[in-house]
Amino acid sequence: MDDNKTPLQGLNILDFTTLLPGPYATMLLADMGAEILRIESPTRPDMLRGLPPILDTENPVSAAHATINRNKKSLALDLKTPEAKEIIRRLLEKYDIVVEQFRPGVMEKLGLGYEILRAIRPDIIYCSITGYGQNGPLKQQAGHDINYLARSGLASYSGRNKTGPSLSGMQIADIAGGSHHAVMAILAAVYKRTRTNCGVYIDISMTDCAFALNAISGANALAGSCDPQLEMELLNGGSFYDYYRTADNRYLAVGSLEPQFAKAFFSGIGHPEWISRVLEADQQEQLKQDITDTIVKRNLREWTDIFDGSDVCVEPVLKFSEAAESKLIQDRKMLCLATTSHGNTIRQINTPFNFNGKKNHQHIAGGPLGEHNQTILQALGYESDEIEQISSQDIAT
Repeated sequence: MDDNKTPLQGLNILDFTTLLPGPYATMLLADMGAEILRIESPTRPDMLRGLPPILDTENPVSAAHATINRNKKSLALDLKTPEAKEIIRRLLEKYDIVVEQFRPGVMEKLGLGYEILRAIRPDIIYCSITGYGQNGPLKQQAGHDINYLARSGLASYSGRNKTGPSLSGMQIADIAGGSHHAVMAILAAVYKRTRTNCGVYIDISMTDCAFALNAISGANALAGSCDPQLEMELLNGGSFYDYYRTADNRYLAVGSLEPQFAKAFFSGIGHPEWISRVLEADQQEQLKQDITDTIVKRNLREWTDIFDGSDVCVEPVLKFSEAAESKLIQDRKMLCLATTSHGNTIRQINTPFNFNGKKNHQHIAGGPLGEHNQTILQALGYESDEIEQISSQDIAT
């Protein structure tokens, strides 16, 4: 990226995270120009590295790892050794933001907790991402996205009456919760530091963040309404706002809530008179069934042709490959190329950030474990014989 596309140029971040929430957060920061140095274990490699499919036969790399860890450097360190701690201490002269994703207390045991690093770098911004937070009864409990959604209440009204809660195609608590909220908090902390010269400790709980996503239904419940229920809310299947199967087993997304959109939708499906039933609570189940019976009579292409060019809030449910090749995604430049360490290129989902009408199209794919050990240690002032000794002891491999 050139300078006018890198609003976060000058931010230098040590990334101690693995898998998805932390690495996705630092990918977003890297996409905006921050320098990210991943500190990875040489003995417990990130499982994302081995997730199929594997690309680039000259230097095998997971497609997911190549994307989520793009534009980052990798330093493989055994954090249990005193030599590794000295390397981290030297790195703190440049890298003044830390992101970690261990269970509470692990970084302290490694001698790399917030208070320890703050003594070395008083203005440090230190962000911890966990499932349940740094305090509370579940702080040491293991969990995954499904568990955080369950604990947050979101899962209780996401799904169908007949089948119960349903899984999303993406990890809501991990990404919308952990990753995005971590980025927001880190940037807020950077802004604060520019005014006060003070660092800050950030405690990101993916369950907290998922709970906060109960925005509308949660607000209603706290105001005295009942708990939100499956297929009972305006936007979760309790109205005609829903997905409808077509004759060719595809789906049509109908979001025509506003009166002008609803009128056009019902006219489009040949039943303009049904609009009178939209506001009748006792009519919703039968109305949806009538819409279902109508939509299933035509295939997706026919419905798309009927609503094409209309301002109705009706869209086809696209497969990922269809979305990727669509004019919308192409025009928005949401696909890019990334270069591997061997100079090969692979296609990736591009950054969604667009500054001054421009975004980067060329990225560096996430590379091998410890790819940058030599250059980083040299930059820290280590001599060749010291680097060789450190490597031979498996401190940095």
